[in-house]
Amino acid sequence: MYMQELRIKEVMQEKGITQKRLAEQMGVAEISLSRSLRGNPTLETLSKIAEALEVDIVDLFECKKEEENTIICPKCGSRFKLLE
Repeated sequence: MYMQELRIKEVMQEKGITQKRLAEQMGVAEISLSRSLRGNPTLETLSKIAEALEVDIVDLFECKKEEENTIICPKCGSRFKLLE
């Protein structure tokens, strides 16, 4: 199954926010945030990260050029290009 890459650390760098500061803004321990960033964060965690970084949650995901205007079937994982 296809998974998009998270770009949380890249957004943090763009915003000039350290992992420690982000954890403080989220109200969590730095070690908890670190584990989430290395693993598979929940939607709730991603939402908190986006809020703390003042970005939309979709900004935390990498969007590759060739994947723009593409949808993925949630049932089979097939990709379909949207035509205009």
